[in-house]
Amino acid sequence: MKTSKGWHISMGDMQIMPGSRHRPPMRKPMWIIVLVLFVCVFLMCAYIYPPHSSTACFFSSRGCKSISAWLPPVPARVYTDEEIASRAVIRDILSSPPIVSKNPKLAFMFLSPGDLPFERLWDKFFQGHEGKFSVYVHASKTKPVHESRYFVDRDIRSDQVVWGKISMVDAERRLLANALQDPDNMHFVLLSDSCVPLYNFDYVYNYLMYSNISFVDCFKDPGPHGNGRYSDHMLPEVEVKDFRKGAQWFSMKRQHAIIVMADNLYYSKFRDYCQPGLEGRNCIADEHYLPTFFQMVDPGGIANWSVTHVDWSERKWHPKSYREHDVTYELLRNITSIDVSIHVTSDEKREVQSWPCLWNGVQKPCYLFARKFTPETLDKLLHLFSNYSTP
Repeated sequence: MKTSKGWHISMGDMQIMPGSRHRPPMRKPMWIIVLVLFVCVFLMCAYIYPPHSSTACFFSSRGCKSISAWLPPVPARVYTDEEIASRAVIRDILSSPPIVSKNPKLAFMFLSPGDLPFERLWDKFFQGHEGKFSVYVHASKTKPVHESRYFVDRDIRSDQVVWGKISMVDAERRLLANALQDPDNMHFVLLSDSCVPLYNFDYVYNYLMYSNISFVDCFKDPGPHGNGRYSDHMLPEVEVKDFRKGAQWFSMKRQHAIIVMADNLYYSKFRDYCQPGLEGRNCIADEHYLPTFFQMVDPGGIANWSVTHVDWSERKWHPKSYREHDVTYELLRNITSIDVSIHVTSDEKREVQSWPCLWNGVQKPCYLFARKFTPETLDKLLHLFSNYSTP
């Protein structure tokens, strides 16, 4: 009996003890997870695609910058021994005080296959200004017969020139080397046999001699006739970001002429890897070497346009040629009234790049010379010269 009683008591005790409670499973805070994911996605989009309005920028202490702005800077490339030597020489030349001459002269350097059909016009241009200019002629095919006394005995030793190849740059450097031998030559103008002056001598002299920059055509063309001509073989010294294009007809001050002659490193890259037909590219050395060179060593020292006008409106491999019926007073006045430099890229966008022609900070006409005029236009130009050449 005791055993049964004990059992009853135990059962009673078990009945009055609280049993285990079966609680429903807890709900997961899904709304918190969704909110966190939304915020993360929003922030990532804001970093990668930053807003451009000033209101949106207000909420970011770093301003409207892409995620690349917060990445560590790309380490600077280590220069080769040749680059270090070249840059040291160029830096010292550019930082040296310019040579002061008691009789500063303009050096007119003519690049021609033979005779100069506009010598009579240039003779009229030079008359009365003896001692203020020098003339140099590079005739690549035949020895020219000169009509003007200013051109007699002014031929330099010349060599063959092939269009589009480095021999064109070699001819330019040959002219510079000869002109630099005269310490009074302060500014150097490259002209072709089809070039004519647009102003009288005094205006041209003052425009060039008192400018604080050189006039080297230079612009960035991302299209096939620009960066499409670049070769990776030019690395590491010449990078595609510095590759530029421009007309070869430059006008540069003496310091710039000296660094062009001092350069061998960058010149050799264009000699070896900028040729028509090389690797399927039609790289024209005279259109790329000097613009790229100055973009790398002294971009602020050039005007980015040439003082020689040329008409590319026909969009051919060569610019428009002016014939006798084209030459009028209005044509010449139209050219001399241009005060904005315009370039058009060769890609599908055909982007028009334009900037004012600033002479020591003042907007002035861009062009002092023009090409390409055919020999038949000489008489008309002689007749018009005294009228259109006066500013």
